[in-house]
Amino acid sequence: MIKQLSTFLAGMMLSFVSFGQQTFPQNGAFDERSGRYAFTNATIVTDARTTLANATLLIENGLIRGVGKQVKVPAGTVVIDLKGKYIYPSLIDLDSDYGMPEVKRDRPASGRQTPQLESNKKGAFGWNQSIQPENDASQLFTPDEKKAAELRKLGFGTVLAHLHDGIVQGSGTLVTLTDEPANIALLNRRASSHFSFSKGTSSQTYPSSTMGVAALLRQTYYDADWFAKTGKTQEANISLEAFNQIKSLPSFFEANDKFSVLRADRIGDEFGIQYIIRGGGDEYQRIKEIKNTKATLILPLNFPEAYDVADPWDADVISMAQLKHWELAPANAAEVAKADIPFALTLAGMKNKGDFWKNLRMAVEYGLSKEKALEALTILPARLIKAENQIGSLREGYLANFLISSDDIFSKEAVIYENWVQGKKFILAPLHAPDLRGTYTFAVNNQPSGKIQITGTPQKPDYKIIIQDSIKITPKVIQANELLTITYQPDKKTGATVRLTGWRAGTGLAGEGVMPDGSIVSWNANLTEKFVSPVAKDSAAAKQPELGKVVYPFVGFGNEELPKSSTVLIRNTTVWTNEKEGIVGNADVLVQNGKIARVGKSLAAPAGSTAIDGSGKHLTSGIIDEHSHIALFAINEGGQSSSAEVRMSDVINPDDINIYRQLAGGVTTSHLLHGSANSIGGQSALVKLKWGAGQSELLIPEAKTIKFALGENVKQSNWGDIVRTRFPQTRMGVEQVYFDHFLRAKAYAAKWKAYQAAPKKNAMPRRDLELDALAEILSGERFITCHSYVQSEINMLMHVADSLKFKINTFTHILEGYKMADKMSQRGIGGSTFADWWAYKMEVKEAIPYNAALMYHQGITVAINSDDAEMARRLNQEAAKTVEYGGVPEEEAWKMVTLNPAKLLHVDQRIGSIREGKDADLVLWSANPLSVYARPEFTMIEGAVYFDRNKDLEKQKSMLKERERLIQKMLDEKASGKPVQKPQSAQPKMWHCEDIIGMDTQSEASR
Repeated sequence: MIKQLSTFLAGMMLSFVSFGQQTFPQNGAFDERSGRYAFTNATIVTDARTTLANATLLIENGLIRGVGKQVKVPAGTVVIDLKGKYIYPSLIDLDSDYGMPEVKRDRPASGRQTPQLESNKKGAFGWNQSIQPENDASQLFTPDEKKAAELRKLGFGTVLAHLHDGIVQGSGTLVTLTDEPANIALLNRRASSHFSFSKGTSSQTYPSSTMGVAALLRQTYYDADWFAKTGKTQEANISLEAFNQIKSLPSFFEANDKFSVLRADRIGDEFGIQYIIRGGGDEYQRIKEIKNTKATLILPLNFPEAYDVADPWDADVISMAQLKHWELAPANAAEVAKADIPFALTLAGMKNKGDFWKNLRMAVEYGLSKEKALEALTILPARLIKAENQIGSLREGYLANFLISSDDIFSKEAVIYENWVQGKKFILAPLHAPDLRGTYTFAVNNQPSGKIQITGTPQKPDYKIIIQDSIKITPKVIQANELLTITYQPDKKTGATVRLTGWRAGTGLAGEGVMPDGSIVSWNANLTEKFVSPVAKDSAAAKQPELGKVVYPFVGFGNEELPKSSTVLIRNTTVWTNEKEGIVGNADVLVQNGKIARVGKSLAAPAGSTAIDGSGKHLTSGIIDEHSHIALFAINEGGQSSSAEVRMSDVINPDDINIYRQLAGGVTTSHLLHGSANSIGGQSALVKLKWGAGQSELLIPEAKTIKFALGENVKQSNWGDIVRTRFPQTRMGVEQVYFDHFLRAKAYAAKWKAYQAAPKKNAMPRRDLELDALAEILSGERFITCHSYVQSEINMLMHVADSLKFKINTFTHILEGYKMADKMSQRGIGGSTFADWWAYKMEVKEAIPYNAALMYHQGITVAINSDDAEMARRLNQEAAKTVEYGGVPEEEAWKMVTLNPAKLLHVDQRIGSIREGKDADLVLWSANPLSVYARPEFTMIEGAVYFDRNKDLEKQKSMLKERERLIQKMLDEKASGKPVQKPQSAQPKMWHCEDIIGMDTQSEASR
């Protein structure tokens, strides 16, 4: 023992000179010793799949010189015997802010500020402050010894650090966690590029939404390409030049949730880039879709605490998704591994980084293999940043970055003694701490005084003094190696304190002390019972916790399996065809392969088909909501007067419960529109309400529409005086916005036409996503849906369209449409209106309930829309109002929520009526669909039943049962003393045209 200790201390005296500052002057004598160590008789885990027993690790000058069982140890080497100990590669974190300046966003005290339309950044940088590719982490990096020590204590030796600020965040730098100067810590100055969906500290108004972020990032890629080819001759732009320098580096995207992972990957696919994506820990909820991205993930280990559900009212505010995610989050990494998706693990996002090992071991307990866990913290991160020949495993020539632990590092009893970084030792716990644990007889002046029990771990022992077999005292103990100082109070009433000092004597303890009366005594403790550690369960072999099922979508009423199309014959029902046959009684409809195969009477049921008796019921095509804002994460990109470049398809939320609710009302298709915050809004998304399906499966890609707006909202009438900076601020200005943008779009299209005709003669124009969308309108490829109310403005936009030769497809809302019906009819413009909304703001004061009927009688294609998540559940009743107000025939009224919206959206070749060859989007109603008593028995999309009234009742019972199971499990969690959190309500947002949500605050800013 003494020999080992002397050798150990001699090693400590050697100076660390590897990677020394050879270009720096030395103040004092120069120590050129090599720092050569041999760690012998250890269990060495060289990588996640290779373990060597009784092996040696030889290091010199901060590098590994040998590893294995036959390593020759040169003379003069400090030899450290690690018999019974383990050596692992130090861990790597690829998402760190270590050494970076603190990111602070200045916010006005009032919470609101005057809009900042342009960048405040001085110099020849890009126009938007959230695009910061010029940020070079290696120049910003300053070693932080306190943070480095915190990370080393957890076992990390290397991190990829970058500034977490903005959409394009610049380059990252690979650094070790040594306490040496920055030039030694830096391994790779420019190792990576970094992106996110947050604009960070930028206070510019644009982008103000996630869809705006996506559009800006796309535009930046196009601008950088243009700059590299042509733009350099036209302008100086430090940002675009820097972007081109970093875009070939490994690209990391901070996504933070499952849908952002998918969104980021779609952007990458557009530009041939495979991002390495940091997720949010909920990837298991959409695992198949995420696997299809082929992306490598970085997964956090931040698991939610149980909710305090003791109060039933508190429990009521917790959603089913929150309950289930609490239970399933620890299994996320295991599910990702099971799906064979490569991933690394990170500390990022953890509320308390001290929970890292607890959460990592929990992930193993929930099914993640130890090999995968270690791989995700060592060799895989090294590969992702192309540093696998330096770090991540223990091989000759690699950096001497390694850990020394007491045991298998995934064991709950394991202690990390030392973390060596670039060959320099950092002590985390005493390597040779004596194990004093056990039960001792305790005597003072040779008189029996009770027992001493020492439990816990050798590094952190727990002490108890037991007097008279029943009185247990917890003493205060200071242990320095084998020396002890013990103080305790035998009688708390008197407060008198006994003070003892002692040392290890053979297998026992001995020493001297001072009693409360000042007398000097001797004491000793003889070991009578050795401490036996609890048998550590092998977490890999332990029985995994019993968990609930993942449902699609991951909310209440989700499906364990997605509905599938089948062959169905609906017999003896009243069929509302919306075709020349009209309403047909006692008819049959055959559904095969997701299509309407036949419509007729007395049809034969094919083998294997399901027959449904529709007697006394009515079968219609599914309702199509021409104006909806459900199933979206954002609604307005209000940062600029025109946001034609943004895509609602970037922010589709398949988990929105309103999808299911509207299926229950017979809706099968929704036109998801941008809001009305600006004159030219974003590109719309047409979706089928396939409950549980993914974002891409919902989309009808051939539908190409865009939202325009008129009236109060676009000129910011109700936004408050502080924000009246953005043009336009008057209705006259709105007109000029349209003239200006379409004139520029015409010139833009002409430039591209000239370039494509003679590319050698003409310079390549800059690709502009905003003008691309407007040029599509001019060429008839994209169709306008315009938010409108007032006669004068409707008339204005029609004149603008006439003069600039573009077509308005649909006026939506159009509550004064009855005044303009003749002019709309002449131009072939459709009208999508409310049935009887009125008086909710000044510009709708002249709305009348006869509006739809009057437009219909003028030959306009009229649709009745919702613009409201609640109203969409009863659009059948809204259509019925046109029969009451205006005498519209029932069949024509029904077309206003089925075939007519399909025509306005240019998809009537697929949906909107019951005809052979069309999509089998069908609803079986209990009565005439225009009746207030009618209810959908089932709602089918492409031959698959997504809502069934009988199964809905079963779902409700099943959901209540599952909810109660999870609540009871949380109550058990609280009873066991584990931390719980206050319930947080997570109600779905009911969007309207005027809603504006700040990306960073996620709270409603204006209505």
